[in-house]
Amino acid sequence: MRGIRKEFPGVVANDDVSFDVRRGEVHALLGENGAGKSTLMNILYGLSSPDAGEIRLRGKPVSFGSASDAIDAGVGMVHQHFMLIPVMTVAENVVLGTEPVKDGVLLDEAAAEKKVADMAKTFKFAVEPAALVQDIGVGQQQRVEIMKALYRNAEILILDEPTAVLTPQEASDLFEILRRLQREGISIVFISHKLNEVLEIADRITVLRRGKTIETVPRQGATEESLARAMVGREVLLRVEKPPAEQGDVLLSVEDLHVRDDRGIEKVRGLSFQVHAGEILGIAGVDGNGQTELIEALTGLRRAESGRIEVGGLELHHASARHTLDAGLGHIPEDRQRRGLVLEFSIAENIALHDYSQPPDSKYGWLFPGRLVERATGLIQEFDVRGGGPYTRAGALSGGNQQKLVAAREIARDPKALIAAQPTRGLDVGAIEYLHRRLVTERDEGRAILLVSLELEEIFSLSDRILVIYEGEIVGEHTGAVSEEQIGFEMVGVKREVPA
Repeated sequence: MRGIRKEFPGVVANDDVSFDVRRGEVHALLGENGAGKSTLMNILYGLSSPDAGEIRLRGKPVSFGSASDAIDAGVGMVHQHFMLIPVMTVAENVVLGTEPVKDGVLLDEAAAEKKVADMAKTFKFAVEPAALVQDIGVGQQQRVEIMKALYRNAEILILDEPTAVLTPQEASDLFEILRRLQREGISIVFISHKLNEVLEIADRITVLRRGKTIETVPRQGATEESLARAMVGREVLLRVEKPPAEQGDVLLSVEDLHVRDDRGIEKVRGLSFQVHAGEILGIAGVDGNGQTELIEALTGLRRAESGRIEVGGLELHHASARHTLDAGLGHIPEDRQRRGLVLEFSIAENIALHDYSQPPDSKYGWLFPGRLVERATGLIQEFDVRGGGPYTRAGALSGGNQQKLVAAREIARDPKALIAAQPTRGLDVGAIEYLHRRLVTERDEGRAILLVSLELEEIFSLSDRILVIYEGEIVGEHTGAVSEEQIGFEMVGVKREVPA
């Protein structure tokens, strides 16, 4: 890709960007949220046309009018938010659009399943072709997306934030898959914010900043600090510095909570804990051990079977989501698109989602759009939400900027207690640094913060106290010094005494 330029109204997404990929290499693409990474790859995948510049494939100029053109040329893409049909099987999703048929018209399901099974065996993908996509985990769904591209003979595979929704073990499995693909001569573009992963898997690394190419460097000699500096343009603190917590009154209290999932399986089994004003309580655990159901019960999105929840001394008995917010609970959800935003609404409308019916946003049933825009303008600047203004549709923002938008709304509401679930998922190092500092500031101003994260580094960096959850129960509680080894053992249900 040479001299690529792409403009949107008021934004230059790519400004004379050059980028190349060699056969059989992993080339990482780094940059802040809104730096132009996804735009550049959307151009390569035929989803967008450049205003200037050219693309050469195997040395010859090409022009893609659609994703179909790119696929036919051997370019495949796995998007950050998967493009699968949940009610269809793995095999049906993989062959969709290029289905094998029998008798000239009928879908040959047996042939489709055999082809997918053979591919899974070749690349050692642990997936069941006959399983419904809605019944498999996100790690397996991602493998299905990769198989879709390979089924169409992709020689260049673009992975957009591939580990954002994966557990550490699933990320490790993905890297093994990528190394096998490399050995087959497939080239991989790896878009990520996780510097340690980039240094583990990439052969070369290109950094974009505000739409421009800053540098392309080999992995050898690169460090997390040097890459962060190139991404942000300044020194970045990769670990937050914070004073000791000064605990106050209990602002969030959970007692003997029992919660079942949609299948009726008990996922939270008698959980009890308290979060004080001026404290960050971190919950560590492998994904799927009751964290989601716990958060949904606390925020009124799921009815608890039994137990007691209090916010600021007020008991929330089968409260709705609105009542929990009214009681003083803030919520940065783990799924920003499904739970955090109305993607078709503007930034200003999303910021006003909870408070639109109250002054100063409205009065006597009349809404004042100018006030919504004024408030949104200030928060966009304060939280550095890039990619548009108050009138920009939330769905048009990059994933990281959507996350910043949700955090801006919830923190600006000045809650008594704030639940932060995967708060930095999809954020770049500069945005992570800002949000971590902001959470510590909110703690120091007397808020109770419940941090639920799959990132152990984030739990260790921010938490004043750590709870470990396993199969819906608290199996460990730690204050002060504790090793990652100890937490890791507890996360998988192993009781082990580590000598002091």
